[in-house]
Amino acid sequence: MTQYEPDLLYDAGPTGCGELIMNLFLTMKKMEIGQIIEVISYDPGAREDLPAWCRMQKHTLLERRDEGSTCYYFIKKN
Repeated sequence: MTQYEPDLLYDAGPTGCGELIMNLFLTMKKMEIGQIIEVISYDPGAREDLPAWCRMQKHTLLERRDEGSTCYYFIKKN
């Protein structure tokens, strides 16, 4: 398991993927290229939606960590 030093933390909690993706999009728009955001989500749909969104937006999903029903995503802005 690799350790990343995120520049920003976004705790989406139980937010559904539509709202999560929109909030993440707006947050990442303000970030600099190369910065890393850690996203925390309890929504099981995020396991499919976040990796797909990263591919479509050309961001790099560095890692997904699952701890019970909580997922931690480390995304690098490209």
